[in-house]
Amino acid sequence: MLDFDFQFKSRYGIDDLLKIMKILRSENGCPWDKVQTHESIRTDLIEECYEVCEGIDSNSPKILKEELGDLLMQVVFHAEIEAEQNNFDFNDVCNDICQKLIFRHPHVFGEGDKKIKADTEDEVLKNWDALKKASKQQNTYTETLESVPKTFPALLRGEKVCKRAARAGLPINNAENCVEKIKADLDVLIRRASTELADTGEISEEFAQNQHIFGEILLSFCNLSRILKFDGEKALTYSTNRFIMAFRAVENEIIKQGGSLDKLSDEALSLAASKVISGV
Repeated sequence: MLDFDFQFKSRYGIDDLLKIMKILRSENGCPWDKVQTHESIRTDLIEECYEVCEGIDSNSPKILKEELGDLLMQVVFHAEIEAEQNNFDFNDVCNDICQKLIFRHPHVFGEGDKKIKADTEDEVLKNWDALKKASKQQNTYTETLESVPKTFPALLRGEKVCKRAARAGLPINNAENCVEKIKADLDVLIRRASTELADTGEISEEFAQNQHIFGEILLSFCNLSRILKFDGEKALTYSTNRFIMAFRAVENEIIKQGGSLDKLSDEALSLAASKVISGV
């Protein structure tokens, strides 16, 4: 018999999830769950977000449903930790997001003179940004750029910063200009990097400058991705997966011939590399 009040059901809802979390965190609950903190499960939250994305990419409702549940559990977990400190609980989280959605959709929920016209996606986004800036008391556009979390993957953060800069009116929406900048920076980087640097084990000033130019190139690609309406994270993930598939195909071919990558000649390795890069 359980030493706490709990009713088993054939189907559970959000109230049951909240109760289960309270039980797990209670004195007689789970030894692991009850000692966790925001910091100790921070990585778990990030991993669950990525697994939800993988569920989306798999185009499997079953997998997506499971991963969304795992992510929701993380939200409930963090909310329960705060509830124990009497700071806020899950209902406060729900209230805040509902308030935010209503406030930022005046074209849907606005009444009378608070009703704002927004018939297109661009108008909605423009209004959303203005309302977000006001609600967060951001007085400058720079503050909107700085508010993009530094914990984001660098590629995603670069795209979001460029998007907000463009919405502020910065003329960075021309794809041809962006490509020309990438070409110019690449030429500079290749010329500078062609000079062999002594390996001293320390980062030289010249290396740091080359890395800076490389970063500029990557940021320009983030901006180009935004201009062309690509998803940079998805594009890079897809290409990385194709690279792995091509690598596997080449290695399997070598193994079938009785060889192995680590025993190939330099010429054979160069041929294998060209096949992998070309996706053959």
